Amino acid sequence: MPSATPTPTGTAEAHLLDLELAEPSPRPRANLAVVRTEVADPLADHESDHLPGSRGEHLLQCAYGSRDRAKKFYDHQMLDHLNEAMIEFIGRMDMAFIASADAKGECDSSFRAGPPGFMQVLDPYHVAYPEYRGNGVHASLGNVSENPHLAILMVDFVRDLIGLHVNGKARVVEDADIRARHPGIPSDFDRGRIPERWVVVEVEEAYIHCRKHIPHLRPVDRTRDWGTDDVKRKGGDYFGAKASPKPWHQVVHTSGQ
Repeated sequence: MPSATPTPTGTAEAHLLDLELAEPSPRPRANLAVVRTEVADPLADHESDHLPGSRGEHLLQCAYGSRDRAKKFYDHQMLDHLNEAMIEFIGRMDMAFIASADAKGECDSSFRAGPPGFMQVLDPYHVAYPEYRGNGVHASLGNVSENPHLAILMVDFVRDLIGLHVNGKARVVEDADIRARHPGIPSDFDRGRIPERWVVVEVEEAYIHCRKHIPHLRPVDRTRDWGTDDVKRKGGDYFGAKASPKPWHQVVHTSGQ
């Protein structure tokens, strides 16, 4: 049987041939130690600890040189509650955009609408909006059940061309429970529809959305099919999604079946 070790050839001395066939000695490695340079924390003055907003936005304000402008915005345009002007504004809004995220941070944006005043101000620190019977998905409510942080944007496209942001912590309250604590909430809501439940938001930030890019719209009369389950009246398969393949329809086959 041939040897597993190849027979060396040549004229080198035996001890050199043994060295040639041996495992190579590890080569000395260069010293790759990195000398770390301490980078000063731009927020080390702790001023941001007392300001609204996230650490991320404060760091970017430092990076982009907008810290002073941002501080003026916080001081001049932001509150931790609703003042009288904000309460009046909310009372005449007939639409709102809702942003939420689940426990993993995956986001959802939604649209809510109703007659002026459908968004209820319970007190300067709490605002609530109704949830009616819908498609049954409960995407926003599902997010709130995992992650209470919620953002509301209301925009006046018609009269003043201005917007209001309300950010805070949300919870879901059944209709009967909220009416027991706030009996002044209207009982005849949205052409006879009664909310099934409400989202109550504890206000943490309330601030303006500037008007410079808000379009001026003019409302027109139209028939609204409130509460309908008719597919065509709700828009049908407008985007052609029904016939498209979906990953959740794929059947997983396991071995032995």
